[in-house]
Amino acid sequence: MTPQQNPRDDTRFTARRALVLAFVLAGASALGWAVFSLPLDASGLTGPALEQLAKSGVTNPVTAAVLNYRGYDTLIEIGVLLLSVLGVWSVAKADTFANPPPASPVLWSFLRLVLPVMLLIVGYLLWIGSFAPGGAFQAGAILAGAIVLWLLADAGRTPLPRAWMLRVALALGLVVFIAVAVGVMLPGGKLLEYPPAHAGSLILLIESAALVSIAATLAALFLGGRLANDSDATNSAKPQKGAR
Repeated sequence: MTPQQNPRDDTRFTARRALVLAFVLAGASALGWAVFSLPLDASGLTGPALEQLAKSGVTNPVTAAVLNYRGYDTLIEIGVLLLSVLGVWSVAKADTFANPPPASPVLWSFLRLVLPVMLLIVGYLLWIGSFAPGGAFQAGAILAGAIVLWLLADAGRTPLPRAWMLRVALALGLVVFIAVAVGVMLPGGKLLEYPPAHAGSLILLIESAALVSIAATLAALFLGGRLANDSDATNSAKPQKGAR
């Protein structure tokens, strides 16, 4: 016989569902009110942003907004990418292709044709980002795609890079971004306030470092876990205490 369900439990469950529904409706109502209350002819900050474009170091308004006007947001985004990898690494280790399948001649032939073009596009998007649509995020995604294709074609036959190399690549974008943000304060400036004479070079430096970190982040997420580091390999090679 199954025990009878307490009517109070049903009442509490219904009350929770009603409370959750009320919060959802309140949030949706607030979001809808915010959208419909926006003025139809609002110019926003387009005018002031375009007026200061000459001092931003680039001629592309998107790049100026992302890496100059609101560099704080982009700095946080680079940090979030690093945290996402650390979160995955805290859960599992990477699949190292213990039993690699036979090499696919079709995939290798495709990779030989496409990989040089992809690398060329990566460099082009990084460079063109200062005056046209492009930049580190787009270039990093394509570079990550090239790395993923190589991982699929190689299937673990070539040893993966050292764990410390991957860590350096993951942290490079954030470290360089913070170094530039703090470095511009030394002559008396403010955080992330680039000198107009060097703004273009500093933005290109940040984007180059971010390109490496973005590609490494996406490739590390594809692997699905952390690589075996040197200390793990060293500890596994050492004889255990008491072992003969």
